[in-house]
Amino acid sequence: MDDLPDIPINIRSFCKEDLSACKLLYRDGLLGGQLAENDTGLDIDDIDAAYMRDPGNHFWVAEAKPSAKPSTDEAAEQIVGMIGVQHYEDGVGEIRRLRVRHNMRRKGIGSKLIEHALRFCQEHNYLKITLDTFMEREPAMKLFEKFHFRHSRTKMVGGKELLYFYLDLYSRDQRPRQSP
Repeated sequence: MDDLPDIPINIRSFCKEDLSACKLLYRDGLLGGQLAENDTGLDIDDIDAAYMRDPGNHFWVAEAKPSAKPSTDEAAEQIVGMIGVQHYEDGVGEIRRLRVRHNMRRKGIGSKLIEHALRFCQEHNYLKITLDTFMEREPAMKLFEKFHFRHSRTKMVGGKELLYFYLDLYSRDQRPRQSP
C-alpha cells in the first residue's frame, strides 16, 4: 500500500492539557493492549516531570490543523501523534514514545515527528540517538530505516523480539535529512 498524502499538522511542545490525549495514544499503541515487561509507562503518567523539566529532554505533540475552530471536546481529538527525547548519558539521546493515531498513519506524521526530535538532538549536540521497538511494529522499523537508523541488537522480552537501533549524528553519511 502506498503512503497517503501528507496532511497539514503542527508540531508543538507538550502542555499539561495534552496529557489525556497522550495517555490515550500511548494505550492505543500498546501491543496486545498490555505493557511490555521492560516498560512501566510512568513517564506517560507525568510527561511534564519526565520530559519537560530538564533542558536535555523534551516531548512534542502533533496536532492536525483543524479546518474550523474545534470545540473543547474536539481539541483533544486533534492530537494525532507524539514523540519524546530523553538524555541519559553524555552525548546520547533516546527517542521514546513515538505514536501516531491509527487512522492517521502513513500520512507523514511519524516522519515529521522524527525530524523534529532529530533536530532537537542536533541542537543539543547529541552524537548518538537510540531507540527501540518490538518486531511486531514493522511500519515503525521502516520509518527508522528511512532515517538511517541502524539495528544494533535484539533482545527477547516477554516472548517478543525487542530491536534496538541507533543513529550516529556525527557521521556525515548518516545525517538525518531535513524537510524543505
